[in-house]
Amino acid sequence: MIIKSLELSDYRNYESLLLNLDKGTNILYGDNAQGKTNILEAIYMSATTKSHKLSKDKEIIRFGKQEAHIRTIIEKDDIETRIDMHLRSSKSKGIAIDGVKIKKAAELLGLTKIVFFSPEDLSIIKNGPAERRRFIDIELCQLDSFYLYNLNNYNKIVNQRNNLLKNLFVNPELKDTLSIWDKQLISYGSKIIERRKQFIYQLNEIIYSIHKNLSGDKEELRLIYEPNSDIDRYEEELMNSHDKDIRLKMTTIGPHRDDISFNVKSESTNGIEIDIRKYGSQGQQRTAALSLKLSEIELVKKITKDTPILLLDDVLSELDSNRQNFLLNSIGNIQTIITCTGLDEFVNNRFEINKTFRVTNGSISE
Repeated sequence: MIIKSLELSDYRNYESLLLNLDKGTNILYGDNAQGKTNILEAIYMSATTKSHKLSKDKEIIRFGKQEAHIRTIIEKDDIETRIDMHLRSSKSKGIAIDGVKIKKAAELLGLTKIVFFSPEDLSIIKNGPAERRRFIDIELCQLDSFYLYNLNNYNKIVNQRNNLLKNLFVNPELKDTLSIWDKQLISYGSKIIERRKQFIYQLNEIIYSIHKNLSGDKEELRLIYEPNSDIDRYEEELMNSHDKDIRLKMTTIGPHRDDISFNVKSESTNGIEIDIRKYGSQGQQRTAALSLKLSEIELVKKITKDTPILLLDDVLSELDSNRQNFLLNSIGNIQTIITCTGLDEFVNNRFEINKTFRVTNGSISE
């Protein structure tokens, strides 16, 4: 799968843009704050309906305008598909596939497989559990439509249950209705827990060898899924949490509080596994984050039998030369779109570049 072209209108700092991409490696270079990341954001939005920055639609529309448009042409097995996205400041976005309007975002997710890697991802291990859950959810929503369905419903039920918990202070007689929401939470939540467990198992099959190579055979990495509650205890723990939830006015039990640990074993730890979220060096955390992203690429290939599109947003400047080389050499034959301030790292490494684009204040020259 590849993206053939991207067309923007009144998107961020782009009044108008038509970008024809190569099926290999595309470099967007230029000074900071010129609009390089905006291109990657638009591609990501056309695949997932959301900004990787979690920006609202009205923040994305060019200043002084009420609407913005994204048109993406993707190609798979010599068949082209057109994705149109219409962003509006005062309404929800409109999306069409080959001119046919879709009613739900789920109809778009999975059509274009994207792996996005930014400098913020290098901090995924040392930051809070919310970012690690977001990583799982973004990937699984692209790979599994049933997961997306269960996650959307689960999140709605959590919000409704939380609203009830807040109302119980005024209307304590509503306490008996908590069990209605509990049953639905358990139904959707159990499916989420089971799929996340499977996902981490699949990642571990891939990440071990990648991390061993990346660390020069010095470290072994293992991911451990840490569910807030196991499936066999989920119902009991949720019921037992009623008084605590009422006091805190929030749902404290369930997969919305899950986490992943990153355990590394090496000679320096005398063969003992350590959780690098807490005890790892910045170098260890960054190496593990890079291993995670490379594993994400391989997992998409394995599950979908297709190649994802790789977006690298100024990541190379954050990596040392060894990790740069490992990343560039690992890309292989997938379409890659890279942003950077200069071309030196690619020229010095004799890395093959198929197209380069200079980005200057919302305009691009090939």
